[in-house]
Parts: sequence; structure tokens; C-alpha cells
Amino acid sequence: MSTWHTLVEAPALAARLGAPSLVVFDCRHDLAKPDYGRDAFAAGRIPYARFLHLDDDLSGTKTGRNGRHPLPAAEDFVALMRRHGVSDTTQVVAYDDAGGMYAARLWWMLRWVGHDAVAVLDGGLPAWRDAALPISTDAPLSLPEGTLSLRGGAANVSADELLANLTSGGYQVVDARAPDRFRGENETLDPVGGHIMACAARRAIAGSGGEPVWFRRYRLPQPAGARSGRLRWRAALRRIVERVVRRPGATGRARRLRPTPSDASAAAARQP
Repeated sequence: MSTWHTLVEAPALAARLGAPSLVVFDCRHDLAKPDYGRDAFAAGRIPYARFLHLDDDLSGTKTGRNGRHPLPAAEDFVALMRRHGVSDTTQVVAYDDAGGMYAARLWWMLRWVGHDAVAVLDGGLPAWRDAALPISTDAPLSLPEGTLSLRGGAANVSADELLANLTSGGYQVVDARAPDRFRGENETLDPVGGHIMACAARRAIAGSGGEPVWFRRYRLPQPAGARSGRLRWRAALRRIVERVVRRPGATGRARRLRPTPSDASAAAARQP
């Protein structure tokens, strides 16, 4: 049985639902309406899915100086995953209805603690509905305690490191929020609008002509009436990222990204 590491298509997920080695998480959320995700989950979700709340489950305790959604302690997050039946051999799939922005947090957090068998449902719940796949309101099944272990995984960067980056220029900083929030306009969530500064020789997020490169450009064009925000072809994504990810000190040439193993179950099947 194949392992999904990046994306999974709705029909492939549907074919594996109910497998003891699969745990599906509903990560729907609305920053302006914190109860939205839980209410939406109760109204209907992918069968066998379990709900995780951005504030309550995927964030740590706020201190007033660690942001709106700080990471929890890695040990606490692993304990949460175990309570939901996740073990080292479990295939995890996350989905939302916001283009993957909340599901991607769970995807990254599992990789952060060393669990690579995790994927995001391409297109999220809208793609699932567009495929006329079943929706359930049944209570999630009780699962035995998982045995997920804490291993070394993806690294994270602190605010102090980003502050030092203003001088060193060691990181390419990318802002994936909406264009108006990047510009400091219509800010309703943060007390101060705008974006993180980059060092003098670099731009915080840049495309041709210095225009921001926005997350919506990573979506596939959709047929009329379709609601699914599926990701673009992998080659097209690579070209977009290579235009903004530059080597420290470079002025005009994008850094070539290292090739990654193909994921036969997901976007690898969709070639440009």
C-alpha cells in the first residue's frame, strides 16, 4: 500500500477510508469565527474524520509575546496525536475548506515531530463534494491509543532569528497571507498591519517588478461552477517558487530547488 507524503486526491482517499492504518483530520477554521470549524464538522464531514481546532489543538499557550498561534510543546502535540490513534505506521490525511492553509499546519507539525506519512487532501472538502463522495455526521469511531514517537523533523525559526536575518540576509522570507494584509490594509486581526521586513539586499516576497507572489497563484484554474482549490502542476509550482527563493547574497538568479521523490498517489500523476 502506497504512502502519501504531500497530496492525496479525493478518490484515492475514499478508496482507503476505514483502513486501520489511516487517520483523517478535519482542520476547518475561520480566524474571524473561531467556532466555525467545530460547527461545520458537526454539520457534515468526510466519514471517519476527527476534528482538530487551530486554537485548542494545534497551538500552544499564548504568553502575550509569542503570537496568535504559537506552537505547542512537541511532547504535548505527540501526546495529542496518540490520543487520536496515531502511531509511527499511521497514514495521516488532513483537510479543510480554505485551500489547505489550516490542513497544511497539521501536515507541517507532524513532519516537525518526525512523522512523514502525512498528506493534505488536494482541494479539501470542496473537492470531496465535487466528486460526489459521501458526507457523514456519525460520531468518530473510538481508536486505541497510538504509539507515535517523537523524532527529529522539520525545523522552525524563532522571531529572534528573523530579527537577526534583517542584517544577515540568511533566509528568504515569504509572506503567504492575503495581498491586502501584506500591504497593511484591512487588518482586522493584528494590532499592527504590514509584513516582516527583509534585509536591504532582499525583498520579503517578490516576483517580477517587485510585485508580491500570492498563494492564489498556486491554484489550478477551475471549471465554471467548480469549488475545489486544487494545487497547480508540480512543475509550475517549482517555477513559481524558484522565482522567489534566492540564495543568500544572490541578486538576480533564483536558487534551483533540489528534486523531491515523486508521490505517485498525488500530484505526480498530473503533468503539465
